[in-house]
Amino acid sequence: MAHPKRKISKTRRDKRRTHYKASVPQIATCPTTGEAHLYHRAHWHEGKLYYRGQVLIDNSEEENLA
Repeated sequence: MAHPKRKISKTRRDKRRTHYKASVPQIATCPTTGEAHLYHRAHWHEGKLYYRGQVLIDNSEEENLA
């Protein structure tokens, strides 16, 4: 089994870990609704599912019928 020959200092250990960072998610604004959403993701707004400014699913009609 591997066994360290020398103790790794806290500074050296922390220097190695500096590259592990959480990235901030990129937020886009829909040109049609003005809603903030993640890039390359569909989003719901007032009962409609939008992707790239176009309506994919319209549930508002079904709610009105029920």
